Amino acid sequence: MSSSEHPIALSLERQVGDATRLLAIVMCLPLVDGLFPALVLAGALDSVTGILEVGLLVFGGSAMVAVILAEMDDTPRKQARIVLSVGAVVIALAIVEAALAPTLAGVLNLAVFERFAGVVILAVAASTASARIGEYLPRPAVIVALGLVASVDPSGASLVVDARPDLMLRAAAAAGVGVGFALVVALVSPWLRNAVDLDRFRFGSAVALGVLPLSIYGIIPSNAPLALAVLVVTAIFAFDPGRARERDWEYEPDDIDVTAALSNGGNTTTQPVDERVESGDGGEYDDERLPWL
Repeated sequence: MSSSEHPIALSLERQVGDATRLLAIVMCLPLVDGLFPALVLAGALDSVTGILEVGLLVFGGSAMVAVILAEMDDTPRKQARIVLSVGAVVIALAIVEAALAPTLAGVLNLAVFERFAGVVILAVAASTASARIGEYLPRPAVIVALGLVASVDPSGASLVVDARPDLMLRAAAAAGVGVGFALVVALVSPWLRNAVDLDRFRFGSAVALGVLPLSIYGIIPSNAPLALAVLVVTAIFAFDPGRARERDWEYEPDDIDVTAALSNGGNTTTQPVDERVESGDGGEYDDERLPWL
């Protein structure tokens, strides 16, 4: 990425490239890899605090912020339209998965599955903090699949559709919080690009996400906003209000393909330039390696 080396967003960028599709994948990833269904089954949406934490840390996490600020170079209004179009899909999918969750809960031992849900969150947090650590961890979908196998309780289980409107509403609220956060970031992106240290925000968000399992495991009360407090402190330390006064309306990603350099083991050796480049005084440089190209 041009301004941030977010491990999750970088790995997706190599496969996707386009900023709009990248944002859609980043925001839908918790729905696809099983993280959000695991949180629903673990009861993470049972309180207002849990809804805010899931919305801000799962749907509106640091990867989303990095994509909008470092990859999207459209006007704030166009970025807002993109966020809203992606957000409509995210909210709809969250409602569908929440509608299916009670049906799945009927054949699971939730006490066992909650432990795997906490492991999934810790794995995502570790991958967010460090790409090297993420290489040694299984994908969230694998952990969720293992959790399903380990927690299946076939005795007396009945697979009956049991859609709960209250749970679907809470799921929509959690996804809506994430979409609303993304919308705010998109609208004020010209100021935030100068003012936010993305890597500092990424590490702090990883810590906040790692705190979330404490409420799932019952170590802290589920209504204790510890993860939110960590996220607020992270935002404060990553934000420079003095630089926020400088608008970056003409933001353009760097010419250097940082993603390609990282995927090549950090080798940023430039290639020979085939054409001659005019110097400022009207002369020409010889055909040689130019360090800024």
